[in-house]
Amino acid sequence: MKNFALIGAAGYIAPRHLRAIKDTGNNLVAAMDINDSVGIMDSHFPDAEFFTEFEDFTAFVERSSVKRQ
Repeated sequence: MKNFALIGAAGYIAPRHLRAIKDTGNNLVAAMDINDSVGIMDSHFPDAEFFTEFEDFTAFVERSSVKRQ
């Protein structure tokens, strides 16, 4: 299983990306979009973190990658 972070979670194609991540047995850890689309994301990955600010998203991803090393 791989962990993913997605930028652009509220767009037209985002539900297809979310479904593909789930259907291939992988996990979405974090997503970012300037528009709040947590409802779409929650239906696939209820435990994933969601951010509307890029700086918060990148800080989370950097902290998370340090923990896995």
